[in-house]
Amino acid sequence: MLTRIALTGLASAVSVVSLTLTGPAGASPALPAGIRSPAGHTRPLEWGTGPLTVAALPRIAYVAHRGGAREVPENSMTGLMAAYERGTAQVLDFDTRSLRDGTPVVFHDETLNRTTYLGGEVRGLDAREWQGVRLRPKDALPGSWRSERPPTVAEVLDRFGGRIVLMLEAKDPRSLDRLAGLIRARGLTRSVFVNSNDPEVARRAHRMGLLAQLWRSARQLRTDRPERWRSYVDLLDVDHRARDADLVRAVRSGIRRVWAHTVVTDAQRDRVLALGCDGVITDAPGRLARAAQRGARP
Repeated sequence: MLTRIALTGLASAVSVVSLTLTGPAGASPALPAGIRSPAGHTRPLEWGTGPLTVAALPRIAYVAHRGGAREVPENSMTGLMAAYERGTAQVLDFDTRSLRDGTPVVFHDETLNRTTYLGGEVRGLDAREWQGVRLRPKDALPGSWRSERPPTVAEVLDRFGGRIVLMLEAKDPRSLDRLAGLIRARGLTRSVFVNSNDPEVARRAHRMGLLAQLWRSARQLRTDRPERWRSYVDLLDVDHRARDADLVRAVRSGIRRVWAHTVVTDAQRDRVLALGCDGVITDAPGRLARAAQRGARP
């Protein structure tokens, strides 16, 4: 059962807008005020015109974590679209959870309380009830953002699949079969990383023919032996706060890609790249990109 969070007059002042996702395949939702899309640059030019796979990623990849949670409303369709249009990251990251009826939706927390105007568990809703959920953008975000419904995983795959590499975290491991079906049905098995903190979930994803991503905390990396996972992990996602020796061990594990999370400063970025990581997962892709353009390490 849902419990509505008590709000001040702010709630009534918010403009509730549902994203229209049924238009032409190439149509994009309007960007929020202050966000501009450079004409002709809806994707990095070096990626060409065909469907994108991980083979198209540059030597150093930048990932917009939850769409870039310090710059856009996290895990929102408009936020993901803004990150895509800006072209400052080559990968879009989002979280997934399952509703009561098994529908996979884009959401991070177990409950609605932190990021929406409602309270209660995400898994307590079905697809019809999900239509009434509205995100609550943080006041601290730059620009002007309207409230909107959190998207379903199918909607995000339909919007971005084949246009940019995606990274989704399966917060509910039991949803893996459903997620795999959505990815396979769209021909995106080489375009979507499926992320988990559990090596066994990564192994299952690999056996399903998916790109398996495994994230590990700084504490876990102290005792991990990443070389044990190299036969089934396509991407090792490491905590940038880990010790130098632990990051170097991860880089030398034989796993093809080792990316660091969740980076927000130039110094953090420069350190993990110097230690051999070949990807940066960041809440601030736009800011880091601007810093790189001013002469910071790419």
